Amino acid sequence: MARSREGTKPAPRKAKAAVPDEGNRRSELIRKAGRLFLEKGYDATTIRDIADAVGMRSGSPFYHFKSKQDMLKAVMIEGLQSALASQEEAMAGLREPEEKFRALVRSHLRIILEDHAEFPVLLYEWRALSGESRAEVIAVKDRYEAVWQSTLKELKKAGLVNDDSKVVRLLLFGALNWTVQWYRPGGGLTLDQIADHMIDFVLCPDTPKKR
Repeated sequence: MARSREGTKPAPRKAKAAVPDEGNRRSELIRKAGRLFLEKGYDATTIRDIADAVGMRSGSPFYHFKSKQDMLKAVMIEGLQSALASQEEAMAGLREPEEKFRALVRSHLRIILEDHAEFPVLLYEWRALSGESRAEVIAVKDRYEAVWQSTLKELKKAGLVNDDSKVVRLLLFGALNWTVQWYRPGGGLTLDQIADHMIDFVLCPDTPKKR
């Protein structure tokens, strides 16, 4: 093999093509899919719709997800994990059960009405999940709801509620989650006002009201 002549500079190497941040692309797919599932419904949303929303070719989302069902599961888990993080932040440093409950109610309303498109997908598209996917989502959902159940027990012990059963927790979530159907920003009630109404409704009548 011929040697390079003395003094001859080696040919410059070609710059490597930039590698896209696949983690960010996956997160973007989850966000866009969540928004589309919320706006159009899971059944009416196609993989092509989701790919178009992030500027991908129609088959590219399958690099990140096995199927549209896998994507739905990821959207719901992402929503729940974001909710857990918001819940933990809202509860940080609180000790009194009433303070904890107020923080939980306000945090939950912000999650479903303002901050995360992914969480409401859980409310609308639960029946679209397969049994296997449900088991994975439930594992995260149980962690979120456990904090509520624990707080209800503390409220009952402090005499601030009459019942701390699972049924009460489910009724609470039913009422809070239904706000996505009627709440409109600037529609007369602020998010904090709705939270105050719910808190006053749940706590015993003779409980001093704190704002």
